[in-house]
Amino acid sequence: MLKITMSDQDDQLFRVLPRQADETIAAALREWLPDQSWSEIRRLLKNRRIMLNGNLCVDPRRRLGGKDVVKVLHHPLPAPVREHDVRVRYLDLHVVVVEKPAGTTSTRHNDESQSPGQRRQLQPTLDEILPRLIAKMDRGRGKGGPRPVRAVHRLDRETSGLMVFARTAKAQQHLEHQFRRHTVERRYLAIVEGEIPKAFSIESRLIRDRGDGRRGSTTLPDVGKPAVTHVRPVERLGAYTLVECRLETGRTHQIRIHLSESGHPLCGDRVYRSPLFRPGRRDRSGAPRLALCAVELGFLHPASEQPMHFEMPLSDDLAEFVEKLRG
Repeated sequence: MLKITMSDQDDQLFRVLPRQADETIAAALREWLPDQSWSEIRRLLKNRRIMLNGNLCVDPRRRLGGKDVVKVLHHPLPAPVREHDVRVRYLDLHVVVVEKPAGTTSTRHNDESQSPGQRRQLQPTLDEILPRLIAKMDRGRGKGGPRPVRAVHRLDRETSGLMVFARTAKAQQHLEHQFRRHTVERRYLAIVEGEIPKAFSIESRLIRDRGDGRRGSTTLPDVGKPAVTHVRPVERLGAYTLVECRLETGRTHQIRIHLSESGHPLCGDRVYRSPLFRPGRRDRSGAPRLALCAVELGFLHPASEQPMHFEMPLSDDLAEFVEKLRG
């Protein structure tokens, strides 16, 4: 059994061993938590205290893969996001632009999407919420019910901010081409540990496993994918800094990894901790969640080729957090 205790939040992290592959998550939890009865294990799942690969899991029958990571939360996750929590900023026949609330996953995980409906996690994903919301806005579902939306990029579950979804296959291809060419404009606001006195850029090659099962940068030549992040300080907040991050590339967890490796991990980040900090150092910021919000999004409309540009302020919970740090 490989166990890592997350001392800053009292969460427990377990990595699935090869012999545990294809076991149910309930069986694995029973092995990892021998003091817990079967009913207590099922209660942990039901009470939203189990995460699988970063997503909520409430199904005790969910089968595990050999590389899965299971987290037992000290506190339960908040209730699922509902339709009225999602704000639609723009809608036409080709695209929909929304403000994603923190706490919802952008799209269904591949393993979940292939599972029978009754075995899926109960947490609704944004691409499942949107068709129903759009149907209500259109005053009727029409034949066949709401039409699905098509994801072209993603935000982490705890990250809030602007996202665009395609509504047709042609729009999806056009937008995905823009993302692959890194021509989409994306700006984020983040609150990080430490003082950042001036702007700087981070360039590295990111790999899926830096040696401890987590993503990170490598110095090996011709390995991984290139990633570039531009960081600019916006406001000093005592022992913390509000920064602006602009992406040239859009790799998974890019901002979180780059800032952590530069010695300035995001407030509220439970996964990526800088090696420059003492092992086990607590995050004492009091961040309500991962302090990251996608505040600007720009792209060419897939049908008209006209520039589309959207901005939003820092999400309410993070704005309150900034006010707290100012005080």
